[in-house]
Amino acid sequence: MIDGYMQESEIETLDEREKEIELIKNIIFTRKEIKNVDKNFEYAQDDLVDYYIYQMKANQAKLNYLIKMAKMKGITVDMINDIKYRLLDDKEVG
Repeated sequence: MIDGYMQESEIETLDEREKEIELIKNIIFTRKEIKNVDKNFEYAQDDLVDYYIYQMKANQAKLNYLIKMAKMKGITVDMINDIKYRLLDDKEVG
């Protein structure tokens, strides 16, 4: 996994349920990225303002795509929240 994302070749070897879980993880990760960029944008100066605007737009486009894919697969917000809480529990234990 690179920066929270699996490589395409790794995803191809997963079964359908594992692919759905990976999609949900990517949605959660992208939402976190948007929050982080937003926080950094608040303190940005000079050329970094443009950089963070670009990052926000890119991450929002990625999130829109991931949500569209999740809807097509019938993934609900409840499923996303369930995975999110399990990930939080894993981090607290590990």
